[in-house]
Amino acid sequence: MNVTDKKDVNHNKEKKDNMKIEVNNKKDNNSVSKEAASKQPVDGDQDLSVEELKALLEQKESELKFAQEKILRLAAELDNFKKRIEREKAEHMRYALESFAKELLPFLDNLERAIAAAKESKDVDKLLEGLDLTLSGYLKTIEKFGLKPFIATGQRFDPNVHEALGVEETGDVEENTVVKELLKGYKLHDRILRPAMVVVSKKPSGESE
Repeated sequence: MNVTDKKDVNHNKEKKDNMKIEVNNKKDNNSVSKEAASKQPVDGDQDLSVEELKALLEQKESELKFAQEKILRLAAELDNFKKRIEREKAEHMRYALESFAKELLPFLDNLERAIAAAKESKDVDKLLEGLDLTLSGYLKTIEKFGLKPFIATGQRFDPNVHEALGVEETGDVEENTVVKELLKGYKLHDRILRPAMVVVSKKPSGESE
């Protein structure tokens, strides 16, 4: 056998050895994959047991029951709060004028005393003096609560604050001027409580525009 033949034999032998190594490697890899697959948990292993599921269900039912009871308590508290507010509102509206009424009581007493004194003495001047003092004090008291009369005479007629009950022909003032105040108007703070009842001026008949 020559040198060339020996080289071919060695080469073939080396190829066979390499193929055996590859086959063995594949077998090893397959065995490793099978082993790893055998170690992976199946779906059944990840599920909870019946006892654990029952315990979890009972826990959720307990939490749901607690939440429902809490909602019912909050709803009852809200209902009671609304009823209490309504009662307090009605009570407040009923006695809102309590302090105002107390302030007016002294003037009623003064009026009764003034009338009683006038009946005994028949002195009209004293009666008028007492009435003037009572009226003055009364006006000061109602002003404390934001209620006060406003001046209408001499003002330009304004339908927002005046109510015309008649007209009077005159050339002394401009037309549509309040010349008489038949009944005082009153404001409560900035709101008109009652418009003033007035007579409004008008140009005399036949006078040119």
